Amino acid sequence: MPTGREYDIVLFGATGFTGELTAEYLARHAPADCRWALAGRNQAKLAGVRSRLASINPALASMDLLTADVNDAASLAAVASATRVVITTVGPYVAYGDPLVAACAAAGTDYVDLTGEPEFVDRTYVRHHATAVASGARLVHACGFDSIPYDLGVYYTVRELGASGPVSVDGFVRASADFSGGTYHSAITAFSRLRESAAVAKERRALETRQSGRRVRGAGRPHRSAFGWWALPAPTVDPQIVLRSARELASYGPDFTYGHYIALRRLPTALGLVGGVGVLFGLAQIPFTRNWLLNRKKPGDGPSPEKRARSWFKVRFDAKGEGKRIVTEVSGGDPGYDETAKMLAESALCLAFDDLPATSGQVTTAVAMGDALLDRLIKAGIAFTVLES
Repeated sequence: MPTGREYDIVLFGATGFTGELTAEYLARHAPADCRWALAGRNQAKLAGVRSRLASINPALASMDLLTADVNDAASLAAVASATRVVITTVGPYVAYGDPLVAACAAAGTDYVDLTGEPEFVDRTYVRHHATAVASGARLVHACGFDSIPYDLGVYYTVRELGASGPVSVDGFVRASADFSGGTYHSAITAFSRLRESAAVAKERRALETRQSGRRVRGAGRPHRSAFGWWALPAPTVDPQIVLRSARELASYGPDFTYGHYIALRRLPTALGLVGGVGVLFGLAQIPFTRNWLLNRKKPGDGPSPEKRARSWFKVRFDAKGEGKRIVTEVSGGDPGYDETAKMLAESALCLAFDDLPATSGQVTTAVAMGDALLDRLIKAGIAFTVLES
């Protein structure tokens, strides 16, 4: 971890909806000696966020506001070299994220984001993993609802199962909430870039080294689960993150399989979801209709506090190994905003202040932070529970 730097944490994107929620969480929960600042290109908007934060914590009335723009590499380098950890909520990341990752990798600065974009995750590995390994930076993507409940949920489940032989885990996602504007834009952008995503995934596979003597693989098909739900394989970044953790952590066993599903109670709902995703995918291929879709929901849009208070998520894991079975659940409140801001902020605080394994380069939350982040999230109100064992 870099020492002698001016800040512990710098937050990019605080003027956006999720970014401001992350700033508010830090205002309430960061330790008093945490030195943190806001960064962005619009100082007037940042000053407005600072005023609102000061109503939560008066000590923040004079917090620093740093000028930085994703199109100005020198400004990003200056910010990255001034802090130990950078948080960014500025997406879609495939459009805006790479320069900041590059600056952090070069400066040896830890980095966390909210991306759920597989292309961006793979591209930054190809471009910046080696630099980050050399500098000591930890580049940790997907530190929100994508993909902490699944990555740490499987980590927790495997730990509780305690099997040393082959292990299989199925994860089932249920939620009642609005998706954020940023998540929506990222999804539409990803639908339109499957060719580019496949190409960079191939580049990454050529660069990655795999541990010999261990097998890690994904699995999944539509089916009726043991819990009575219709289970549809979820084509998101989440299972990719889980499998990357499994490849790095020997505790997942010599032969690990993970299936990741959206769980729905009614078959018509499941069929409607498949049809709806198919329509979105088709419309995203055509520039005119893609732009129409993107204009339906703006990045930074978000629901009211009352709507968020009624939202929830539950992820159930069914794990088997060596004749044993365990069922666990990760659950919390509003996944797209409140809990995502909590997860992101706690990830940054964990990197800044906790005693962690020696890692560097592009790593997952389970690999970089493991037990320390799990403990933080439990204390912050996200439930990790054993339902059956």
